[in-house]
Amino acid sequence: MLSVYIKTDSHYKVNRSRIRKTIEEILTEKKTKGNFEVSVTVVGDRMMKNLNKKFRNVDDTTDVLSFPLTDSKAKTSFIDPPDDTLRLGDIVISYPQAIDEAVEENKMVDDKIDELVRHAMMHLIGIHHD
Repeated sequence: MLSVYIKTDSHYKVNRSRIRKTIEEILTEKKTKGNFEVSVTVVGDRMMKNLNKKFRNVDDTTDVLSFPLTDSKAKTSFIDPPDDTLRLGDIVISYPQAIDEAVEENKMVDDKIDELVRHAMMHLIGIHHD
């Protein structure tokens, strides 16, 4: 079972079912089994800049951030959650950045959001880029 919690301001129109479907597809592609929980928050540039400053010491906005709840680089084993639900973490998307990038790349905004969700999910499941 997959639980996806999506929070967004009313003026950031996102396709919630499409976001859920993208997350499901990634977990299926990676052959994951079990119960998972992911949260997705859609914010503006001011909030994204604040998060970047606080957690990355970067005084600028970005398109997406991911906050995994487990450390994939840890050398210790994890304790099984008591409710058998693995909480993967949080994804934060800047809606203004998604729009700008979609326009720049000649994509639909929903396609860009899917791409950002996919990118962040890979980080949440421990797959990182260089």
